[in-house]
Amino acid sequence: MKIGLDFGTSNSGVALYDGHHVTVLPLDQKNVLPEVVKTVLYITRDYQAAIGQDAIAQYYRDNINRQRHFVKKWGGEIEYHGAEMSYVRDVFVYVDELKPGRLLQYLKTALRREGFAGTRVFERFYTPGDLAQVYLSLLKSRAEAVLKEKIDAVTLGRPVKFSTDPAHDRKAEETLRAAAHEAGFKQVDFELEPIAAALDYEQRLETPKNVVIFDFGGGTLDIAVMRLGGGQREVYANGGVDIAGSDFDRAIIEKRMLVHFGLGRVSHQPEILEMIQAVPDWMALPDLGTPINRNILEKAIRAGTAPVQLKALQSLIYHDLAFTFYNRVEAAKIALSSEGATVIRLDDKDIALWELYTRAQFEMDVFDYVGQVEKVLLETLSAAGLEPGQIDAVVKTGGSSNIPLFTGLLGRMFGPEKVTETNAFSSVVAGLAIKASGR
Repeated sequence: MKIGLDFGTSNSGVALYDGHHVTVLPLDQKNVLPEVVKTVLYITRDYQAAIGQDAIAQYYRDNINRQRHFVKKWGGEIEYHGAEMSYVRDVFVYVDELKPGRLLQYLKTALRREGFAGTRVFERFYTPGDLAQVYLSLLKSRAEAVLKEKIDAVTLGRPVKFSTDPAHDRKAEETLRAAAHEAGFKQVDFELEPIAAALDYEQRLETPKNVVIFDFGGGTLDIAVMRLGGGQREVYANGGVDIAGSDFDRAIIEKRMLVHFGLGRVSHQPEILEMIQAVPDWMALPDLGTPINRNILEKAIRAGTAPVQLKALQSLIYHDLAFTFYNRVEAAKIALSSEGATVIRLDDKDIALWELYTRAQFEMDVFDYVGQVEKVLLETLSAAGLEPGQIDAVVKTGGSSNIPLFTGLLGRMFGPEKVTETNAFSSVVAGLAIKASGR
């Protein structure tokens, strides 16, 4: 049996094609959409792993408002050589020995990030490939439980560009291939994600069309210009850029949220400014919860330095509320695709965050990305040898494709009547299943 598997930045899924119909497997019954599995991974102290809503539920159950106990541990040595002096110095780190587990997200982004070797989870070091392997093996097990059959082969989606550096792009694909093999797949092949979305859209076409696939998800924007329908299938050009939903979340936090944690109220205290500026970084924030940082924050609060904001920052770090905070920001971004305004709210412990956020503000915050998106669209069209007027349909897929600012851009470039929506969360995995079937 061969499946299509979409290993996405924010969400993942598995589908099967029988030659007539695509079935997207319901692999997460605890999710609002059971066919969608959140790309999050929770690893416990004894190295048990969970994915999707199970991972999130266990993380909240184990971590929120828990006790902490830091112990000083030897972390290694550093050697210094300078002028006529040299010495070896021990390095010690503070470790929370009561920490029950670690929640990881944006696993696919780790594959793309150049220079990122991996992360330590308790006593083990996990490379990006290791994290992908753990996630894929659990997703495979769920699919086999639903199908009641062993799965040996998979067609995996991949972005047009993991990296603009061809060597790193190849390395990222090979890392993902090795992770899939280690997860138990004997046969592994790939399809570009926008091409997969095109294969799904093609099922509805009776006559040939020039089509732009606009696949705008949580991690990348991928574009394909193709001839589809009526028995014709030709790829004219592909394009991509490392911009997507996670960048918009970060922009919201940097431009609207940091003031709630002391930005602009703290001066001449670089240690605290570094903590505030780390809030948008999902990889950096969990490592800030050290006794040293707690003492720095408590001293500043006692001195009357932005006490409300720094208490909120302390609570965000030391009560493991970062994941909740990121989810509230993402939910606000999603809400603004259909509403003119929303509220970003987080009321827990010493955090009483309430921010009215409008679509106009959001569009201002992400406006710099519009030019980059337009540029890659025009470059891909040029590589295809086509003008916007020669395009018959523009197919949107991926959660970020529903942002009105970018839907408007597509309408202005190609004509609003040509812009077509597909299922934002299943069109890629459906196309991967079609490719996996050999059709």
